[in-house]
Amino acid sequence: MWPVKIGKIPAQILERTILPLTGSRRSEVLVGPRFGEDCAVLDLKDNLLVLSTDPITGATKDLGHLAVHISCNDVAATGAEPVGLLFSLLLPPGTGEESIRGLMEEIHQTAQALEVAVLGGHTEITPVVTQVVITSTAIGKVRGEHLVTSSGAQAGDDIILTKSAGLEGTAILAQELAAYLTPLLPPATLRAARALSEKISVVPEGIIAARAGATAMHDVTEGGLRGALVEVATASQVGLEIWEKNIPYAPATLAICRQLKIDPLSLISSGAMLITAPPGCPVLGSLRDAAIPATIIGKVTSQPGLILRGKKGEKEPITAPERDELYRALEEYGL
Repeated sequence: MWPVKIGKIPAQILERTILPLTGSRRSEVLVGPRFGEDCAVLDLKDNLLVLSTDPITGATKDLGHLAVHISCNDVAATGAEPVGLLFSLLLPPGTGEESIRGLMEEIHQTAQALEVAVLGGHTEITPVVTQVVITSTAIGKVRGEHLVTSSGAQAGDDIILTKSAGLEGTAILAQELAAYLTPLLPPATLRAARALSEKISVVPEGIIAARAGATAMHDVTEGGLRGALVEVATASQVGLEIWEKNIPYAPATLAICRQLKIDPLSLISSGAMLITAPPGCPVLGSLRDAAIPATIIGKVTSQPGLILRGKKGEKEPITAPERDELYRALEEYGL
């Protein structure tokens, strides 16, 4: 049997090898592990407890900043307010105390900005890793009436994307491939690309959209917009039609993707939230009132299938990428 490729475990392996093995069933568990859902939800009477865990594996810079935001984003995609974080830090031999302090200061400052507590975790120097590996677990709370999952999309709903596709991947590539990209792109483009890392929190839009009537939410992470669309459609058992001309991109994203010959729709996009909501519902207006860019990019359909309608009206199926374009670009152009 062939080894599994680098990146997210494919859905078919997840379904047959991991999801059947999830321990005991408990009445407190409202949402457990399943394809398309990034969070577990526990019913603790007064509030629902939302938990999510994620590693940071595609970057070597800004790790503390990314680790805080990525897990808090998953929690916020249920409408929950992030409350605390746990971290596992695996550090390679030779790591000094100054480096550890720098990493923790980054975590501390990012958590403070989100008003989230660091609750504990584990820190270890180990020869098993050759670079820093962070796994973060976020804990959030939400009242039952405000809980939103990836599985609530309904036929006829608008499909809304906040900010822009490829956001996080653009920032990572500008940092990690600076030596390759600097001679090829204007300095202003690379500065704009790196600045996108300041926009990767979706905590505000998650809480706002949940209270305004969102039917489903999913933060657009590994696999990019293509992957997120497949996960929402699968979880909700609906079809989706996406209008290519409406998909928002930062100019820096398009410039870097053209230069690296990669698909921006398959590029990790933390900072963008995929939201479904009934037409005329206050979600779009509430987001814009909060100065969060939001665009209707398509419709949920009752017919099965995911369709991308091109700028000239042509149609093509949307499928999840085998792996995120970030990994391909880093392998091909990393120095």
